[in-house]
Amino acid sequence: MSARQTLTLTSKHQLWILSQFPRLASTNSWWSNVEMGPPDAILGVTEAFKRDTNPKKINLGVGAYRTDEGKPFVLESVKKAEKLIASENLDKEYAPISGVLDFCQASAKLAFGDNSRVIKDQLYATVQGISGTGSLRIGATFLAKFFPGNKIIYLPNPSWGNHTPIMKHAGLDVKSYRYYDPKTCGFDFNGAKEDIEKIPENSIILFHACAHNPTGVDPRPEQWKELSAIVKKRKL
Repeated sequence: MSARQTLTLTSKHQLWILSQFPRLASTNSWWSNVEMGPPDAILGVTEAFKRDTNPKKINLGVGAYRTDEGKPFVLESVKKAEKLIASENLDKEYAPISGVLDFCQASAKLAFGDNSRVIKDQLYATVQGISGTGSLRIGATFLAKFFPGNKIIYLPNPSWGNHTPIMKHAGLDVKSYRYYDPKTCGFDFNGAKEDIEKIPENSIILFHACAHNPTGVDPRPEQWKELSAIVKKRKL
């Protein structure tokens, strides 16, 4: 099997392929410049958890529901949704290029509110993406190509680990604004306001609309209103 064929294997072989890159680099000049990416910090926490023998250990690295015994927990609402899907005999046809229309419309209403002027006057466009990472990449690539303002995006500090490389690989410069206050283990509202007010006009800002990742700290409704007013004033 050639190196080229090796790289077209299905996803179940991905881990094996990664382990073979050093050997490929030494035997085939095509891959001699391939460098291993940095280890994922969150996955590293999970690996450390597995190695820890303390019976009272708690895994704070996994972003998933768990039982008291540490086993995967599936919400009843998810089980109900699975049964509904199975009973509807969906045709499994390809979705339109922009995604499932009903899903896109429902997502917009959830984001803006049924009575929002944005919804009533159809001042929005939606495209279905593959979860958070895929959606951010689509949005970042679109902004990098078409946004007429500054190609700089401001992320909360901290943000999820892959957000910065997603934005950079799409062609955007990345900066940050204060968000989490380690002293209070809460939202640094004053720091965020001060930083956002200094962002150059016609720049891009990323907010975690709910359940900020990785801190879980969110602004209160009245704080969101103030931040929204600043964003509108700064033309972000």
